[in-house]
Amino acid sequence: MKITENMIIGEVLKKHPSSKKVFEKYLPQCPKCGGKGAESIRRGAKLHGVDPDELVKELNRAAGPRKKK
Repeated sequence: MKITENMIIGEVLKKHPSSKKVFEKYLPQCPKCGGKGAESIRRGAKLHGVDPDELVKELNRAAGPRKKK
């Protein structure tokens, strides 16, 4: 599954535990924040002055190759 900027931070953390290091690098408070269950990657990035496209690219690299169905 490809990670997109519209996905909820908490869902990404749950489905891709390896994403935690990326979130800690760009959005250090997000893995611990109560809003992670409602905030999209895009919104979190914008709130913290981070380029959402760069963040999504790195999250997808951390998540590894996508599985083919």
